[in-house]
Amino acid sequence: MFGLGTPELIIIFLVILLLFGGRKLPELARSVGDSMKELRKGMSDDKTAVKKDTKSDAAKKPKQS
Repeated sequence: MFGLGTPELIIIFLVILLLFGGRKLPELARSVGDSMKELRKGMSDDKTAVKKDTKSDAAKKPKQS
């Protein structure tokens, strides 16, 4: 995962802890989780729309012999 090992992840966690404090950390984690969920949902919706458009475009094209 991006070449990050355990020591790097610990340092990142400590920096986040120092920046946001222990009390806001659960709220921050929750908002990041919600954002990731929305991002995945949006990507899934986009894939579905692209597949639907591709199928409708293929149906509209006349067959060439």
